[in-house]
Amino acid sequence: MSEFIPGVSVLVQFALASAILAITPGPDMALYVGRAITHSRAVGLACFAGAVTGVLIHTVLVALGLSALLVAAPTAFMVLKIVGALYLVYLAWQAIRHGSSFTVRESSRGKAGSLWGHYLTGIGINILNPKVALFFLTFLPQFVSPDDPNAPGKLIFLGLFFLFVAVPIILPMILAADLFAGALKARPRITRLLDWMFAGVFGAFAVKILTAQAR
Repeated sequence: MSEFIPGVSVLVQFALASAILAITPGPDMALYVGRAITHSRAVGLACFAGAVTGVLIHTVLVALGLSALLVAAPTAFMVLKIVGALYLVYLAWQAIRHGSSFTVRESSRGKAGSLWGHYLTGIGINILNPKVALFFLTFLPQFVSPDDPNAPGKLIFLGLFFLFVAVPIILPMILAADLFAGALKARPRITRLLDWMFAGVFGAFAVKILTAQAR
């Protein structure tokens, strides 16, 4: 199993990026925090469980697809990494220019429906979001060498490690949804600070990737 675990320096960098991504408001967070406020914590947790399942599906698809790409066309994999770096620059710029997307719909508590239905909603929001798919396709490979024979296993490990970092951060947000959403709405500077943190971390990774490819 040790051959599937990246080095400590890679894990530290990946953990930092994952933590920033986890606390940066987006459509997924708006879904499960919003449902926790308008329905119940159980509903919010069901949506979150669905989003987690979506992340796992994305991870497996990326690992399998990139595994085939590594064998068939190493040059294409290098191009993908460059495109990924440029995409990270784009995300950083979007965060600074437009800010995070976090909109909790105000509504009265009605029939929550089945938890299974909310779970499927969480999966759908995650799986059908092309930005999530593109992000995982370009983000995960930045931490794996293209000539590493254990690359597929490492990609899956990193996907699981992302959840290991993100879940303990997001769960308290759902359990204290009212306070969390209220804090973001009452203090927009907090959200802007998160935007700048997001932009700084991913901008730095993009620069690192581009300069490494230029050597």
